[in-house]
This record gives sequence, C-alpha cells and structure tokens, in this order.
Amino acid sequence: MTGVTDEPVPGPGGVCPPLRTGQDAHVLLGHGAGGRLSAELLDSLVLPALGVPAGGPMEDAATLPTADSLVMTTDGFVVSPLVFPGGDIGDLAVHGTINDLAMRGAEPLALTVALIVEEGLPMGELATVLASLGAAAHAAGVPVIAGDTKVVGRGQADRLFITTTGVGRRIPGLAPSAAAAGSGDAVLLSGPIGAHGTAVLSTRERLGFVTDIVSDTRPLHRLVRLLSPLGDRVHALRDPTRGGLAAALNEIARDSRVQVEIDEASLPVPDQVAAACGLLGLDPLQVANEGCLVAFVAADAADEALRLMRSLPEGADAVRVGRVTEGPPGRVVLNTLVGALRIVDLPLGEQLPRIC
Repeated sequence: MTGVTDEPVPGPGGVCPPLRTGQDAHVLLGHGAGGRLSAELLDSLVLPALGVPAGGPMEDAATLPTADSLVMTTDGFVVSPLVFPGGDIGDLAVHGTINDLAMRGAEPLALTVALIVEEGLPMGELATVLASLGAAAHAAGVPVIAGDTKVVGRGQADRLFITTTGVGRRIPGLAPSAAAAGSGDAVLLSGPIGAHGTAVLSTRERLGFVTDIVSDTRPLHRLVRLLSPLGDRVHALRDPTRGGLAAALNEIARDSRVQVEIDEASLPVPDQVAAACGLLGLDPLQVANEGCLVAFVAADAADEALRLMRSLPEGADAVRVGRVTEGPPGRVVLNTLVGALRIVDLPLGEQLPRIC
C-alpha cells in the first residue's frame, strides 16, 4: 500500500505488531497513549512536520531557546468522565501542567488555559470544573494569566476539553533530563501507583470500586523543590502518567541508553488497586498516575532523597524500587517475586483511553 509502513518494529522485548503510517492509514486511540504508537506518530509525522530532529530525548518540558532558565510545556486534557473520585478535569489540568514543569526541575510561574466546550454542557458542570481549576491553581501558588474559550456544536466534541500551557523557571542546581540517568543510579518512586487510572475507569464503567480507590492527582513542584540541595545528583525525573511506570522507565532507559532493573517486591501497589487490576486484566505498571514521580539519583544520594521526599505528604510513601544495572541500553527488567527477570516493555497502545 503506497505510503504505508507495514514492517514489524523491534523493541526491547521483541517484535511488535506492524505500525501503520501514511496517507492511507488512520489515527488510532493508541496513538495518544504515550506508548510505542505515540512515539511512532511523533517520529514519522509530527516532528518532521515541525522541523524537529527525531531521536533526541523526549522531555516533559523544554527550555526556551533564548533563556535557558525558563521552561515551557503544553498539554491537552480529554479525560472521561469529567469528574472522578479524587478530582476532575479542572484540577487535573493544573496539576498535570505543573508536574511537567517540575520534572525538568522548574518552579512554575504561570499558566494559560484554553477551553473547548460542547454545546449542551450544563452550565453548572462547567462552573464546577472551572472552580476546581481555579482552586487548584491558587493552592499551588501559580496564577492563570491568559486563556481562550471556544464552543462547538453538539456531537463535535465530547463535553469539555482543556488545553494548558505552563511557564516555569529552573530551580538553581537542578537540571534533570530523561537522557541523564547513569550507571549505578538508584530508582526512587514518590508514592503508590495505579490509583488514578483505576479510579477513572471505575467511574466511567460503573464498576463499583469508587468507594475504595481515588485518583492521586496533585502537584509535585514542592517535592521537586525540596530535592534541590542534591543538585546534579538528581539525574532524571518523570511523572508516570499515560502508559504508567512502565512507559516512564522505558523512556528514560531509551533516552539515557541504560538498563533499568526494578524489584516487584518493592513496588507500592495498593491492595485495592492490585485487586481491581487483577479483576480487569490490567497491569498496574501500565496504569496512569497523576500524583507521583520516579527519580533517578546518584546512589550516594538515594537515602537523603528519600528522607527529603518523605518529609512532605506527597512523598510520605517514597520508596526505592530499583537501580540502573549493566545490560542492553534501553531495556527495563522486573525482578519478580519468584526471582526471575521479566522484560517490562513500552506499552504499544493504551489499556485505558481518555484517562487524562
């Protein structure tokens, strides 16, 4: 088929199903999942169209070309339903944007917000979401300084989409990058995984887990600020949102050209999340999170980093989950409870669409 790629794509764990691009192909939900299909779409279509060289590290935010101390990010939020246990699309948009800045070691300075509203959305629901967005920005100490609102006809959107842009300033001494993890680094996780994706899915599908599982959505910039005394011993930070911890670790392993080994016994998966994932056939490593971060730090700084993180509520359950080890660059392996090693692949598509 002219203009379509049908070749299998090799990955750390073997060969993936063919990925299709070109004039005769179509966009899939998985292309927005943050996994292999997303990477393929970026490399083959988006980055070339924008004149951006492929193959470089894919960061959560970028420094401005004329001001290295300033960092910018932009993000779109399409979560369904709009309100879920522990949060809604409003505070999620604020937290997600702040966290992307924080993962580059930046203190958030200001946000902009653009709304795409579908005709027929109850005014009360819009008011609730906007109040939540405003309250989240105020609580984080980050003003919303500009925005835009558009309304489209019924059936031309799904209730409400929010796009945010954030600007931040680098915290002195911090310059984490997905390409900066190094040999012997300790891999730390600031809190439990799997709650956000499970809470959203439960509400959307009315599965009955709502009373037990709530989203972990929250800002993480104060946690990152607390790590600043460690300076250049903080090598990489990533919030494991779309694609979960599996995607975040694979992205850092790929961009830093290292092997990452994590221990199943150390992974903080809440019992109710593990039970829900087991019932639904989901892998907690691939379920989205919105209120925790993974940090690659020099081995001699790991204990101090954990002490600092545990001093704040958002890092109270911080744990060491793995390390950078000798092995093929770009590979993530799981040391299982039975002592075997299992490759943790970059998710191909998305277990749970419309999750953020």
